Amino acid sequence: MSEQPKVRTTEGVVQGRWRQGHAVFRGIPYAQSPVGALRFAAPAPPHRWEGTRQAVEFGPVVPLSLPITVPPQGTDWLTLNVGTPDPGAAGLPVLVWIPVGGYLSAASSDPMYDPAALAEAGVVVVTINCRVGAEGFAFLDDVPPNRGFLDQIAALEWVQRNIAAFGGDPGRVTVGGVSAGAGSVAALLTMKSARGLFRRAIAHSVPGLHSTPALARQVTAAFADRLGSAAPTAEALRDIDPWHLAAELTSFNAGLHTHRESWGRLTETGTALCPVVDGEVLPETPWPALTGARTSGTELLVGHTRDEFRYFSVMSGRYGTFTEEDAHAALELLAPQPDGARAYRAAFPQAGPEELVETVYSDALFRMPSQKLAEANAAAGGTSYLFELCWVAPALGGILGACHSLDVPLAFGTLDSPVGTQLIGEEPTPEAVALSRELQEAWVRFVTTGDAGWSAHRPGGHLTRVLDTESKTLPYPEQASRQIWEGHSPAPFDLS
Repeated sequence: MSEQPKVRTTEGVVQGRWRQGHAVFRGIPYAQSPVGALRFAAPAPPHRWEGTRQAVEFGPVVPLSLPITVPPQGTDWLTLNVGTPDPGAAGLPVLVWIPVGGYLSAASSDPMYDPAALAEAGVVVVTINCRVGAEGFAFLDDVPPNRGFLDQIAALEWVQRNIAAFGGDPGRVTVGGVSAGAGSVAALLTMKSARGLFRRAIAHSVPGLHSTPALARQVTAAFADRLGSAAPTAEALRDIDPWHLAAELTSFNAGLHTHRESWGRLTETGTALCPVVDGEVLPETPWPALTGARTSGTELLVGHTRDEFRYFSVMSGRYGTFTEEDAHAALELLAPQPDGARAYRAAFPQAGPEELVETVYSDALFRMPSQKLAEANAAAGGTSYLFELCWVAPALGGILGACHSLDVPLAFGTLDSPVGTQLIGEEPTPEAVALSRELQEAWVRFVTTGDAGWSAHRPGGHLTRVLDTESKTLPYPEQASRQIWEGHSPAPFDLS
Protein backbone atom coordinates (compact mmCIF):
# COMPACT_ATOMS: atom_id res chain seq x y z
CA MET A 1 0.00 0.00 0.00
CA SER A 2 3.00 2.33 -0.41
CA GLU A 3 1.59 3.84 -3.60
CA GLN A 4 -1.32 6.15 -2.91
CA PRO A 5 -4.67 5.10 -4.44
CA LYS A 6 -5.86 6.63 -7.73
CA VAL A 7 -9.31 6.43 -9.31
CA ARG A 8 -10.53 7.73 -12.66
CA THR A 9 -13.91 9.43 -12.32
CA THR A 10 -16.02 10.76 -15.19
CA GLU A 11 -14.55 14.21 -14.55
CA GLY A 12 -10.92 13.22 -14.11
CA VAL A 13 -8.41 11.26 -12.04
CA VAL A 14 -8.34 11.70 -8.25
CA GLN A 15 -5.61 10.57 -5.89
CA GLY A 16 -6.45 9.87 -2.27
CA ARG A 17 -4.48 8.18 0.48
CA TRP A 18 -4.43 4.97 2.42
CA ARG A 19 -5.64 5.30 5.99
CA GLN A 20 -6.18 2.55 8.58
CA GLY A 21 -6.36 -0.13 5.91
CA HIS A 22 -8.82 1.62 3.58
CA ALA A 23 -8.61 4.26 0.87
CA VAL A 24 -9.90 7.78 1.50
CA PHE A 25 -10.69 10.41 -1.14
CA ARG A 26 -11.77 13.84 0.04
CA GLY A 27 -13.08 17.07 -1.42
CA ILE A 28 -14.19 15.69 -4.80
CA PRO A 29 -16.50 18.19 -6.57
CA TYR A 30 -19.88 16.81 -7.64
CA ALA A 31 -21.10 20.21 -8.87
CA GLN A 32 -19.67 23.64 -9.60
CA SER A 33 -19.22 26.24 -6.87
CA PRO A 34 -22.64 27.89 -6.33
CA VAL A 35 -21.33 31.45 -6.33
CA GLY A 36 -21.49 34.40 -8.70
CA ALA A 37 -24.02 33.78 -11.44
CA LEU A 38 -24.66 30.28 -10.01
CA ARG A 39 -25.53 31.53 -6.53
CA PHE A 40 -28.99 30.29 -5.44
CA ALA A 41 -29.23 28.34 -8.72
CA ALA A 42 -29.74 24.61 -9.16
CA PRO A 43 -26.40 22.76 -8.99
CA ALA A 44 -24.44 22.83 -12.25
CA PRO A 45 -22.43 19.80 -13.45
CA PRO A 46 -18.81 19.79 -12.28
CA HIS A 47 -15.97 20.85 -14.56
CA ARG A 48 -13.61 18.23 -15.95
CA TRP A 49 -9.89 18.47 -15.23
CA GLU A 50 -6.66 17.27 -16.79
CA GLY A 51 -4.00 15.37 -14.92
CA THR A 52 -4.44 14.09 -11.37
CA ARG A 53 -6.43 15.99 -8.76
CA GLN A 54 -5.24 15.59 -5.18
CA ALA A 55 -8.18 14.43 -3.02
CA VAL A 56 -6.66 14.39 0.45
CA GLU A 57 -8.32 17.42 2.09
CA PHE A 58 -11.98 18.00 2.92
CA GLY A 59 -13.77 20.60 0.83
CA PRO A 60 -14.70 23.96 2.37
CA VAL A 61 -17.54 23.97 4.89
CA VAL A 62 -20.74 25.51 3.55
CA PRO A 63 -21.88 28.70 5.34
CA LEU A 64 -23.41 27.61 8.64
CA SER A 65 -26.22 29.39 10.50
CA LEU A 66 -25.20 28.31 14.00
CA PRO A 67 -24.17 30.25 17.12
CA ILE A 68 -20.53 29.22 16.60
CA THR A 69 -17.75 30.90 14.66
CA VAL A 70 -16.42 29.00 11.64
CA PRO A 71 -14.03 30.96 9.40
CA PRO A 72 -14.78 30.92 5.66
CA GLN A 73 -12.56 28.40 3.86
CA GLY A 74 -13.45 28.91 0.21
CA THR A 75 -16.51 28.48 -1.98
CA ASP A 76 -16.11 24.96 -3.42
CA TRP A 77 -18.88 23.84 -1.12
CA LEU A 78 -20.41 21.09 -3.26
CA THR A 79 -17.94 18.31 -2.65
CA LEU A 80 -18.05 14.78 -1.31
CA ASN A 81 -15.73 12.23 0.26
CA VAL A 82 -15.35 8.51 -0.37
CA GLY A 83 -13.99 5.91 2.03
CA THR A 84 -13.62 2.48 0.43
CA PRO A 85 -12.19 -0.84 1.62
CA ASP A 86 -10.63 -1.39 -1.82
CA PRO A 87 -10.88 0.78 -4.94
CA GLY A 88 -10.05 -2.31 -6.98
CA ALA A 89 -12.99 -4.31 -5.64
CA ALA A 90 -16.40 -4.66 -7.24
CA GLY A 91 -19.97 -4.85 -5.99
CA LEU A 92 -19.48 -3.50 -2.47
CA PRO A 93 -22.53 -1.98 -0.72
CA VAL A 94 -22.57 1.81 -0.56
CA LEU A 95 -23.78 4.19 2.16
CA VAL A 96 -24.29 7.83 1.14
CA TRP A 97 -24.53 9.90 4.33
CA ILE A 98 -26.18 13.35 4.38
CA PRO A 99 -24.73 15.19 7.42
CA VAL A 100 -27.33 17.96 7.65
CA GLY A 101 -28.42 19.38 11.00
CA GLY A 102 -31.45 21.63 11.42
CA TYR A 103 -31.19 22.59 7.73
CA LEU A 104 -28.61 25.02 9.15
CA SER A 105 -25.35 23.04 9.00
CA ALA A 106 -23.72 20.41 6.81
CA ALA A 107 -20.16 19.39 7.62
CA SER A 108 -19.01 16.11 6.10
CA SER A 109 -15.64 16.71 7.74
CA ASP A 110 -17.07 16.10 11.23
CA PRO A 111 -15.02 13.26 12.81
CA MET A 112 -18.32 11.71 13.95
CA TYR A 113 -18.77 10.54 10.32
CA ASP A 114 -15.33 8.94 10.00
CA PRO A 115 -15.83 5.93 7.66
CA ALA A 116 -13.05 3.78 9.11
CA ALA A 117 -15.15 1.25 11.04
CA LEU A 118 -17.75 0.85 8.30
CA ALA A 119 -15.08 0.54 5.61
CA GLU A 120 -13.39 -2.16 7.67
CA ALA A 121 -16.74 -3.99 7.61
CA GLY A 122 -16.83 -3.86 3.80
CA VAL A 123 -18.95 -0.76 3.10
CA VAL A 124 -18.08 2.09 0.74
CA VAL A 125 -19.01 5.30 2.60
CA VAL A 126 -19.77 8.59 0.84
CA THR A 127 -20.31 11.77 2.88
CA ILE A 128 -21.48 14.94 1.16
CA ASN A 129 -21.63 18.69 1.65
CA CYS A 130 -24.73 20.51 0.44
CA ARG A 131 -26.23 23.96 0.79
CA VAL A 132 -28.24 24.74 3.92
CA GLY A 133 -29.72 27.83 5.55
CA ALA A 134 -30.50 30.71 3.22
CA GLU A 135 -28.25 29.35 0.45
CA GLY A 136 -30.17 26.08 0.37
CA PHE A 137 -33.70 26.82 1.56
CA ALA A 138 -34.65 30.51 1.33
CA PHE A 139 -37.86 30.63 -0.74
CA LEU A 140 -36.80 33.14 -3.40
CA ASP A 141 -39.03 34.21 -6.27
CA ASP A 142 -36.57 33.83 -9.15
CA VAL A 143 -34.69 30.56 -8.45
CA PRO A 144 -35.63 26.93 -7.68
CA PRO A 145 -36.73 26.16 -4.10
CA ASN A 146 -35.17 23.45 -1.93
CA ARG A 147 -31.74 23.85 -3.50
CA GLY A 148 -30.23 21.79 -0.69
CA PHE A 149 -32.27 18.80 -1.89
CA LEU A 150 -31.22 19.45 -5.48
CA ASP A 151 -27.58 19.33 -4.30
CA GLN A 152 -28.22 15.96 -2.65
CA ILE A 153 -29.69 14.61 -5.87
CA ALA A 154 -26.66 15.87 -7.82
CA ALA A 155 -24.40 14.03 -5.34
CA LEU A 156 -26.42 10.83 -5.75
CA GLU A 157 -26.16 11.19 -9.53
CA TRP A 158 -22.37 11.47 -9.14
CA VAL A 159 -22.44 8.27 -7.09
CA GLN A 160 -24.33 6.47 -9.86
CA ARG A 161 -21.74 7.62 -12.42
CA ASN A 162 -18.63 6.96 -10.40
CA ILE A 163 -18.97 4.69 -7.39
CA ALA A 164 -18.13 1.49 -9.32
CA ALA A 165 -14.65 2.94 -9.86
CA PHE A 166 -14.23 2.99 -6.06
CA GLY A 167 -15.36 -0.63 -5.65
CA GLY A 168 -19.02 0.15 -4.94
CA ASP A 169 -22.19 -1.23 -6.50
CA PRO A 170 -24.41 1.56 -7.95
CA GLY A 171 -27.34 -0.83 -7.62
CA ARG A 172 -26.81 -1.23 -3.87
CA VAL A 173 -26.79 2.36 -2.64
CA THR A 174 -28.30 3.24 0.74
CA VAL A 175 -28.91 6.90 1.51
CA GLY A 176 -28.85 7.89 5.18
CA GLY A 177 -28.96 10.78 7.61
CA VAL A 178 -29.89 11.93 11.10
CA SER A 179 -32.18 14.81 12.08
CA ALA A 180 -32.46 17.17 9.08
CA GLY A 181 -30.34 14.63 7.20
CA ALA A 182 -33.08 12.09 7.94
CA GLY A 183 -35.66 14.65 6.84
CA SER A 184 -33.69 14.92 3.61
CA VAL A 185 -33.83 11.14 3.20
CA ALA A 186 -37.60 11.18 3.76
CA ALA A 187 -37.97 13.93 1.16
CA LEU A 188 -35.87 11.99 -1.35
CA LEU A 189 -38.31 9.09 -0.99
CA THR A 190 -41.03 11.30 -2.54
CA MET A 191 -39.07 13.16 -5.22
CA LYS A 192 -39.38 11.93 -8.80
CA SER A 193 -35.92 13.23 -9.66
CA ALA A 194 -34.42 10.96 -6.96
CA ARG A 195 -35.98 7.74 -8.22
CA GLY A 196 -33.48 5.09 -9.20
CA LEU A 197 -30.62 6.84 -7.41
CA PHE A 198 -30.71 4.64 -4.29
CA ARG A 199 -32.16 1.32 -3.21
CA ARG A 200 -32.41 1.59 0.58
CA ALA A 201 -32.69 4.29 3.22
CA ILE A 202 -31.57 4.90 6.82
CA ALA A 203 -33.28 7.72 8.74
CA HIS A 204 -32.46 8.49 12.38
CA SER A 205 -34.73 11.01 14.16
CA VAL A 206 -36.84 12.17 11.24
CA PRO A 207 -38.09 15.75 11.75
CA GLY A 208 -41.43 17.07 10.54
CA LEU A 209 -39.95 20.36 9.31
CA HIS A 210 -41.75 21.65 6.21
CA SER A 211 -43.39 24.94 5.31
CA THR A 212 -46.23 25.81 2.99
CA PRO A 213 -45.33 28.25 0.20
CA ALA A 214 -47.47 30.95 1.85
CA LEU A 215 -45.55 30.75 5.12
CA ALA A 216 -42.16 30.32 3.43
CA ARG A 217 -42.80 33.38 1.27
CA GLN A 218 -43.68 35.53 4.28
CA VAL A 219 -40.73 34.30 6.35
CA THR A 220 -38.25 34.84 3.52
CA ALA A 221 -39.68 38.31 2.86
CA ALA A 222 -39.20 39.21 6.53
CA PHE A 223 -35.64 37.91 6.41
CA ALA A 224 -34.91 39.88 3.23
CA ASP A 225 -36.39 42.99 4.83
CA ARG A 226 -34.05 42.51 7.80
CA LEU A 227 -31.18 42.62 5.32
CA GLY A 228 -32.44 45.82 3.74
CA SER A 229 -33.49 44.04 0.57
CA ALA A 230 -36.45 45.33 -1.39
CA ALA A 231 -37.54 41.86 -2.46
CA PRO A 232 -36.97 38.20 -1.53
CA THR A 233 -35.12 37.39 -4.75
CA ALA A 234 -31.78 35.88 -5.65
CA GLU A 235 -30.98 39.01 -7.65
CA ALA A 236 -31.46 41.16 -4.54
CA LEU A 237 -29.45 38.89 -2.20
CA ARG A 238 -26.70 37.69 -4.57
CA ASP A 239 -24.17 40.36 -3.60
CA ILE A 240 -24.44 39.75 0.15
CA ASP A 241 -21.47 37.81 1.48
CA PRO A 242 -22.60 34.19 2.09
CA TRP A 243 -21.14 34.02 5.59
CA HIS A 244 -22.71 37.34 6.52
CA LEU A 245 -26.03 36.01 5.23
CA ALA A 246 -25.60 32.89 7.38
CA ALA A 247 -24.81 34.98 10.47
CA GLU A 248 -27.89 37.13 9.87
CA LEU A 249 -30.02 33.99 9.68
CA THR A 250 -28.60 32.85 13.03
CA SER A 251 -29.83 36.09 14.61
CA PHE A 252 -33.15 35.86 12.77
CA ASN A 253 -33.72 32.32 14.08
CA ALA A 254 -33.00 33.47 17.64
CA GLY A 255 -35.93 35.90 17.43
CA LEU A 256 -38.46 33.53 15.90
CA HIS A 257 -40.58 33.47 19.07
CA THR A 258 -41.59 37.10 18.45
CA HIS A 259 -43.53 35.92 15.37
CA ARG A 260 -45.49 33.20 17.19
CA GLU A 261 -48.85 34.85 16.56
CA SER A 262 -48.34 34.86 12.78
CA TRP A 263 -46.07 31.90 12.14
CA GLY A 264 -47.36 29.45 14.76
CA ARG A 265 -45.62 26.09 15.11
CA LEU A 266 -42.61 27.10 13.01
CA THR A 267 -41.47 29.43 15.80
CA GLU A 268 -40.90 26.47 18.14
CA THR A 269 -38.30 24.87 15.85
CA GLY A 270 -35.53 27.48 15.76
CA THR A 271 -35.40 26.99 11.98
CA ALA A 272 -37.01 29.77 9.97
CA LEU A 273 -35.93 28.54 6.54
CA CYS A 274 -36.83 24.89 6.15
CA PRO A 275 -37.91 22.78 3.14
CA VAL A 276 -40.95 24.05 1.27
CA VAL A 277 -43.70 21.82 -0.07
CA ASP A 278 -43.58 23.67 -3.37
CA GLY A 279 -45.39 21.10 -5.54
CA GLU A 280 -42.47 20.64 -7.95
CA VAL A 281 -39.10 19.94 -6.34
CA LEU A 282 -40.88 18.61 -3.24
CA PRO A 283 -44.40 17.70 -4.38
CA GLU A 284 -45.71 16.79 -0.91
CA THR A 285 -44.57 15.57 2.48
CA PRO A 286 -43.52 11.91 2.61
CA TRP A 287 -46.23 10.59 4.92
CA PRO A 288 -49.30 11.21 2.70
CA ALA A 289 -47.26 10.47 -0.42
CA LEU A 290 -46.44 6.99 0.89
CA THR A 291 -49.79 6.15 2.47
CA GLY A 292 -51.59 7.43 -0.65
CA ALA A 293 -49.46 5.18 -2.88
CA ARG A 294 -48.19 8.19 -4.86
CA THR A 295 -44.68 6.94 -4.19
CA SER A 296 -43.42 3.41 -3.60
CA GLY A 297 -42.04 2.05 -0.36
CA THR A 298 -38.48 0.86 0.00
CA GLU A 299 -36.26 -1.00 2.44
CA LEU A 300 -36.09 1.45 5.33
CA LEU A 301 -34.24 1.46 8.65
CA VAL A 302 -35.77 4.24 10.74
CA GLY A 303 -35.81 5.14 14.40
CA HIS A 304 -35.42 7.70 17.13
CA THR A 305 -34.08 8.10 20.65
CA ARG A 306 -36.32 7.96 23.70
CA ASP A 307 -35.38 11.40 25.06
CA GLU A 308 -35.06 13.36 21.80
CA PHE A 309 -35.66 16.81 23.28
CA ARG A 310 -33.40 16.43 26.33
CA TYR A 311 -30.22 17.46 24.52
CA PHE A 312 -31.78 20.74 23.40
CA SER A 313 -33.23 21.59 26.81
CA VAL A 314 -29.93 20.86 28.59
CA MET A 315 -27.73 22.71 26.10
CA SER A 316 -30.03 25.74 26.09
CA GLY A 317 -30.02 25.88 29.90
CA ARG A 318 -33.78 25.31 30.09
CA TYR A 319 -33.71 21.80 31.56
CA GLY A 320 -35.46 21.80 34.93
CA THR A 321 -37.00 25.25 34.47
CA PHE A 322 -40.16 24.57 32.44
CA THR A 323 -43.35 25.97 33.95
CA GLU A 324 -47.02 25.20 33.56
CA GLU A 325 -47.21 28.15 31.17
CA ASP A 326 -44.47 26.55 29.04
CA ALA A 327 -46.34 23.24 29.05
CA HIS A 328 -49.60 24.91 28.03
CA ALA A 329 -47.93 26.76 25.14
CA ALA A 330 -46.13 23.64 23.91
CA LEU A 331 -49.28 21.51 23.99
CA GLU A 332 -51.39 24.15 22.25
CA LEU A 333 -48.85 24.68 19.48
CA LEU A 334 -47.42 21.20 18.91
CA ALA A 335 -50.03 18.61 19.96
CA PRO A 336 -52.32 17.44 17.12
CA GLN A 337 -55.47 19.47 16.76
CA PRO A 338 -58.20 19.79 17.87
CA ASP A 339 -57.91 17.88 21.17
CA GLY A 340 -54.25 16.81 21.36
CA ALA A 341 -53.50 18.95 24.41
CA ARG A 342 -56.31 17.32 26.38
CA ALA A 343 -55.23 13.88 25.15
CA TYR A 344 -51.66 14.39 26.40
CA ARG A 345 -52.82 15.41 29.86
CA ALA A 346 -55.16 12.40 29.98
CA ALA A 347 -52.46 9.98 28.79
CA PHE A 348 -49.85 11.32 31.22
CA PRO A 349 -51.90 12.30 34.30
CA GLN A 350 -48.94 12.31 36.70
CA ALA A 351 -46.67 14.34 34.42
CA GLY A 352 -45.50 17.73 35.56
CA PRO A 353 -44.69 20.63 33.21
CA GLU A 354 -41.14 19.40 32.52
CA GLU A 355 -42.25 15.94 31.40
CA LEU A 356 -45.12 17.32 29.31
CA VAL A 357 -42.87 19.77 27.50
CA GLU A 358 -40.24 17.13 26.85
CA THR A 359 -42.80 14.56 25.69
CA VAL A 360 -44.69 16.78 23.26
CA TYR A 361 -41.52 18.30 21.79
CA SER A 362 -39.90 14.87 21.38
CA ASP A 363 -43.07 13.52 19.77
CA ALA A 364 -43.87 16.41 17.46
CA LEU A 365 -40.35 17.09 16.24
CA PHE A 366 -38.84 13.59 15.93
CA ARG A 367 -40.52 10.53 17.45
CA MET A 368 -43.88 10.59 15.70
CA PRO A 369 -42.48 11.63 12.28
CA SER A 370 -40.05 8.69 12.54
CA GLN A 371 -42.62 6.15 13.70
CA LYS A 372 -45.15 7.30 11.13
CA LEU A 373 -42.57 7.10 8.35
CA ALA A 374 -42.09 3.42 9.24
CA GLU A 375 -45.85 2.88 9.03
CA ALA A 376 -46.26 4.85 5.81
CA ASN A 377 -43.37 3.07 4.11
CA ALA A 378 -44.86 -0.31 5.02
CA ALA A 379 -48.27 0.82 3.73
CA ALA A 380 -46.59 1.71 0.42
CA GLY A 381 -45.25 -1.82 0.04
CA GLY A 382 -41.85 -1.25 1.60
CA THR A 383 -40.17 -3.03 4.51
CA SER A 384 -39.58 -0.92 7.61
CA TYR A 385 -37.27 -1.73 10.50
CA LEU A 386 -37.97 0.54 13.47
CA PHE A 387 -35.76 1.17 16.50
CA GLU A 388 -35.79 3.28 19.65
CA LEU A 389 -32.56 4.00 21.50
CA CYS A 390 -33.18 3.86 25.26
CA TRP A 391 -29.59 3.59 26.47
CA VAL A 392 -28.68 6.59 28.65
CA ALA A 393 -25.72 8.74 27.64
CA PRO A 394 -23.19 8.46 30.49
CA ALA A 395 -21.85 12.03 30.19
CA LEU A 396 -22.96 14.78 32.60
CA GLY A 397 -24.07 12.22 35.12
CA GLY A 398 -26.67 10.76 32.79
CA ILE A 399 -28.75 13.94 32.67
CA LEU A 400 -28.90 13.80 28.84
CA GLY A 401 -30.77 10.50 28.88
CA ALA A 402 -31.15 8.75 25.53
CA CYS A 403 -30.81 12.06 23.71
CA HIS A 404 -30.87 13.30 20.14
CA SER A 405 -27.80 12.25 18.06
CA LEU A 406 -26.52 9.74 20.62
CA ASP A 407 -27.17 6.96 18.09
CA VAL A 408 -24.87 8.41 15.39
CA PRO A 409 -21.41 7.95 16.97
CA LEU A 410 -22.62 4.54 18.11
CA ALA A 411 -23.50 3.54 14.54
CA PHE A 412 -20.33 4.96 12.98
CA GLY A 413 -18.18 3.56 15.78
CA THR A 414 -16.76 7.04 16.42
CA LEU A 415 -17.06 7.04 20.20
CA ASP A 416 -13.82 9.04 20.44
CA SER A 417 -15.07 11.88 18.20
CA PRO A 418 -15.87 15.26 19.83
CA VAL A 419 -19.61 14.53 19.79
CA GLY A 420 -18.98 10.97 20.95
CA THR A 421 -16.95 12.07 23.96
CA GLN A 422 -19.42 14.87 24.73
CA LEU A 423 -22.24 12.34 25.03
CA ILE A 424 -20.48 9.13 26.04
CA GLY A 425 -17.38 10.31 27.87
CA GLU A 426 -13.63 10.13 27.34
CA GLU A 427 -13.49 6.43 28.20
CA PRO A 428 -16.38 4.46 26.64
CA THR A 429 -17.80 1.82 28.95
CA PRO A 430 -17.99 -1.83 27.84
CA GLU A 431 -21.76 -1.31 27.47
CA ALA A 432 -21.17 1.59 25.08
CA VAL A 433 -18.72 -0.43 23.00
CA ALA A 434 -21.10 -3.41 22.85
CA LEU A 435 -24.09 -1.25 21.86
CA SER A 436 -22.00 0.51 19.22
CA ARG A 437 -21.04 -2.84 17.75
CA GLU A 438 -24.69 -3.97 17.73
CA LEU A 439 -25.99 -0.87 15.94
CA GLN A 440 -23.07 -0.85 13.52
CA GLU A 441 -23.67 -4.51 12.65
CA ALA A 442 -27.34 -3.70 12.01
CA TRP A 443 -26.30 -0.94 9.61
CA VAL A 444 -23.83 -3.16 7.75
CA ARG A 445 -26.33 -5.98 7.48
CA PHE A 446 -29.03 -3.60 6.28
CA VAL A 447 -26.97 -1.83 3.59
CA THR A 448 -25.71 -5.23 2.43
CA THR A 449 -28.92 -7.29 2.46
CA GLY A 450 -31.85 -4.98 3.25
CA ASP A 451 -32.49 -6.80 6.55
CA ALA A 452 -31.64 -5.02 9.82
CA GLY A 453 -31.66 -8.25 11.84
CA TRP A 454 -34.96 -7.94 13.72
CA SER A 455 -38.64 -8.28 12.87
CA ALA A 456 -40.04 -5.71 10.47
CA HIS A 457 -42.53 -3.09 11.67
CA ARG A 458 -45.97 -4.13 10.38
CA PRO A 459 -49.49 -2.69 10.76
CA GLY A 460 -50.99 -3.97 13.98
CA GLY A 461 -47.72 -5.35 15.32
CA HIS A 462 -45.58 -2.21 15.62
CA LEU A 463 -42.52 -4.29 16.49
CA THR A 464 -39.51 -2.16 17.44
CA ARG A 465 -35.92 -2.89 18.31
CA VAL A 466 -35.34 -1.28 21.70
CA LEU A 467 -31.60 -0.60 21.89
CA ASP A 468 -30.22 -0.72 25.41
CA THR A 469 -27.71 -2.56 27.54
CA GLU A 470 -29.78 -5.65 26.75
CA SER A 471 -31.60 -4.93 23.48
CA LYS A 472 -34.96 -6.53 22.75
CA THR A 473 -37.58 -6.52 19.99
CA LEU A 474 -40.84 -5.34 21.58
CA PRO A 475 -44.11 -3.59 20.70
CA TYR A 476 -43.50 0.11 20.06
CA PRO A 477 -42.61 1.63 23.47
CA GLU A 478 -44.33 5.00 22.94
CA GLN A 479 -47.84 3.61 22.49
CA ALA A 480 -49.55 6.43 24.39
CA SER A 481 -48.07 9.03 22.06
CA ARG A 482 -48.75 6.91 18.99
CA GLN A 483 -52.43 6.72 19.91
CA ILE A 484 -52.62 10.49 20.42
CA TRP A 485 -51.19 10.98 16.94
CA GLU A 486 -53.35 8.30 15.30
CA GLY A 487 -54.74 9.79 12.10
CA HIS A 488 -52.46 12.84 12.27
CA SER A 489 -49.49 12.99 9.91
CA PRO A 490 -46.92 15.73 10.47
CA ALA A 491 -48.37 18.63 8.50
CA PRO A 492 -46.39 21.47 6.91
CA PHE A 493 -46.12 24.60 9.00
CA ASP A 494 -48.53 27.28 7.81
CA LEU A 495 -49.55 30.80 8.67
CA SER A 496 -51.58 30.94 11.86
